[in-house]
Amino acid sequence: MRYQSTRGNSPQQSFLEILLGGLAPDGGLYLPTEYPQVTTAQLDSWRGLPYADLAYEVLSLYCTDIPENDLRALLRKTYTAEVYCNGRPQDNAQDITPLHWLGEEQGTRIGLLSLSNGPTLAFKDMAMQFLGNLFEYALKQTGQKLNILGATSGDTGSAAEYAIRGKEGIKVFMLSPRGKMSAFQAAQMYSLQDPNIFNLAVDGVFDDCQDIVKAVSNDHAFKLKSEIGTVNSINWGRVVAQVVYYFQGYLLATKTSTEKVSFTVPSGNFGNICAGHIARMMGLPIAHLVAATNENDVLDEFFRTGVYRARKSAETLHTSSPSMDISKASNFERFVYDLLSQDGKATAEMFKQVDAVGGFDISKEAIFKDIGKYGFQSGRSSHQNRIETIQDIDQRYGVMIDTHTADGVKVARDHLQAGIPMIVLETALPIKFEETIELALGRPAECPAAFKDIKSKPQRVENIAADVMQVKAFITAHLT
Repeated sequence: MRYQSTRGNSPQQSFLEILLGGLAPDGGLYLPTEYPQVTTAQLDSWRGLPYADLAYEVLSLYCTDIPENDLRALLRKTYTAEVYCNGRPQDNAQDITPLHWLGEEQGTRIGLLSLSNGPTLAFKDMAMQFLGNLFEYALKQTGQKLNILGATSGDTGSAAEYAIRGKEGIKVFMLSPRGKMSAFQAAQMYSLQDPNIFNLAVDGVFDDCQDIVKAVSNDHAFKLKSEIGTVNSINWGRVVAQVVYYFQGYLLATKTSTEKVSFTVPSGNFGNICAGHIARMMGLPIAHLVAATNENDVLDEFFRTGVYRARKSAETLHTSSPSMDISKASNFERFVYDLLSQDGKATAEMFKQVDAVGGFDISKEAIFKDIGKYGFQSGRSSHQNRIETIQDIDQRYGVMIDTHTADGVKVARDHLQAGIPMIVLETALPIKFEETIELALGRPAECPAAFKDIKSKPQRVENIAADVMQVKAFITAHLT
């Protein structure tokens, strides 16, 4: 399997060659030269496999330069009941991602795919735990070191840091928007005292953090000298690991591989739902992929109107589902590349418009009509919507959900189709957004024992301006 840049001006490379680098040299994102196809017979043969073995069946199609025994060992080391045991008491940790049906609404079943049973209680653990083990494996093969530069709106940071803390030859420099995460999210990250973890609280919003990561990644001399890599979803290894749980959700929801299901995905940076797009391109029978946004509705606006309008930092709203407070969806470029028939030159021109004027408009172009064949739908949720949804799901089904999952459920209910099961991807445990949960339900969210005193622990974080040069200087000063 070879990989190409969405901007068409970088040499094709193998999986391990692109794993540590993040962005392609031309500023694009990596995608496989073709999506491997999965048959209904293959899908049926995968039913009942342990999650680690299902992950092997899917990822072996993409990680062709990793020997079979090594890849199996990495996956079986990652996806264990011991690692994924922080979920609700009724969850069977052995299932890794249990599917919980809420009930029947509008003539179909609606359920939650539990993705937040990992060490940091968020879906990011599903890919990040694997990526941490994979990085360590790749570095041992080459004798290299790696300095990871990442940006987080709340959950990526802690998931990356918990996956990489203490690992040999790797340091993490994580940028987060100062004062824009929940208190629990901030404490998860900033309380880590491991010497290979560095937290930088940026005076700005997530998009400022993400812009800095991209700027550093595009400074090829600095990136090479400082051995910089990424764990954001611009990293292909992160996205492809998330493809697996779409297959798992589908297999848990169906009895035969001729049935269809739909997925609703709380969406900010387009990484989680991009994995669903890839699964659908591989042949997984997905009827629709529903992107659920909060008040920062850049993606919903695009799928409804054909206008992609990236907001400026000052226009990005701080909401009660803060992990989706994003106005520049990095992974969106991967979908646009497919929409443009994998024309790298056209994709590069499209995103030059984003940099120059803040967006593009394809509403009157033929390709806008093609979006339907990719199965995308979308919707928007507000603070009041998520409060009411949290209350309703608690009262109707006795289930407590977090604010982002509430956005997903609200939008999913607007897109239910009789006879086609709807799976909402759960994104985090409610305790991560305890202030809003208590506002909605009048009682605190349950907290796993390991995190009972997380907010009272000493915190280690550096405040920094939204300035690329300051971030580079900090990295340089802490490389040795």
